[in-house]
Amino acid sequence: MMAKYDFDTVVDRRKTGSLKWDVKENELPMWVADMDFQTAPEVIEAMQERLNHGVFGYSIVPEEWEASYQNWWKERHHLDIDRNWLVFCTGVVPALSSCVRKLTTPGENVLVQTPVYNIFFNSIRNNGRNILISPLILKGDTYEMDFVDLEEKLANPQTSLMFLCNPQNPSGRVWDRDTLARLGELCEKYSVVVISDEIHCDLTEPGVEYVPFAGVSECCRRNSVTCISASKAFNMAGLQSAAVMIPNPTLRHKVWRALNTDEVAEPNTFAVTSTVAAFEQGGNWLDALRVYLAENREFVRNFLQREIPELRLIGGRATYLLWLDARTLAGRLSAGTEKNLAECIREQTGLYLSDGSEYGSEGFLRMNIACPKSVLNEGLERLKRAVNML
Repeated sequence: MMAKYDFDTVVDRRKTGSLKWDVKENELPMWVADMDFQTAPEVIEAMQERLNHGVFGYSIVPEEWEASYQNWWKERHHLDIDRNWLVFCTGVVPALSSCVRKLTTPGENVLVQTPVYNIFFNSIRNNGRNILISPLILKGDTYEMDFVDLEEKLANPQTSLMFLCNPQNPSGRVWDRDTLARLGELCEKYSVVVISDEIHCDLTEPGVEYVPFAGVSECCRRNSVTCISASKAFNMAGLQSAAVMIPNPTLRHKVWRALNTDEVAEPNTFAVTSTVAAFEQGGNWLDALRVYLAENREFVRNFLQREIPELRLIGGRATYLLWLDARTLAGRLSAGTEKNLAECIREQTGLYLSDGSEYGSEGFLRMNIACPKSVLNEGLERLKRAVNML
């Protein structure tokens, strides 16, 4: 029997230095990807024990940290990870930027598939590289890779790196093994290294498994850098703890040097404690969370069909981020307005969503549903009011 955990209690996050909740009193933020749930009680207990020790000097990365990743990925994702493949990093985004600087030169192309996590664009542009876009194809309510366009752009001699989002953010698409295998073969063929962001991998719907890119084939393994972490699934982004997994020893040495040169390879006091506790003791909590998030997703689906038929839910099966097709609604905005759809909704109702333009797709909205059902219902009612106003 699954342990009972409380996801219904509303935790007041205002005035706590929260990026998400640094908004006006009348606003309801459902944008940035962190959850409004407290992390697993087992993690809090482990951190409290560490806090009670009272000494917070420089920290190392002990073997327990590597073992926690190894055991979790073997049991949960059927991937055997050699401990030497793992390098500590303070976060996935710092790892992305470090890899861009180390594995490419200024003016080269880094390929992304839109719509995609908006910070990918920052990691490329801020480091003087070119963003090369291969748009995903929306078929019905599912995104597919456009392999004709993808191969053409991978074949460009200036393309040296690709960012893969697996599972996909913002659509929630869980990439299948065949798709990833085909992608891996193309990238190796054209000598394009794959940086796979797999931070959402533990947030699939119950019964749905994600496929680690490095576990698909030998060519995927030797030509990839995978960024993983407990932070998204256990709501610990502020603790700055992640891992970069690189089976290829030559590639691993380059990434290891990059992370150390950029000074993002040393843990804070709680980075290791929280991760080990999450992976060793937090499984039951995570399974309960996944059920709750699936219920929230279905609640939204039914609400939209019943109350806001102008919006269509794109059918992802991972993450707690919903990708809403609002192109019909966006068409109602007057041509003269300089505000995007999300800005109009926020201005009219206080509901703070992310606009699809941030991810490379106009006319869509991203909605974070990792919150108590009472808060989710309030957000949907505000969204309904906004639609009626438009």
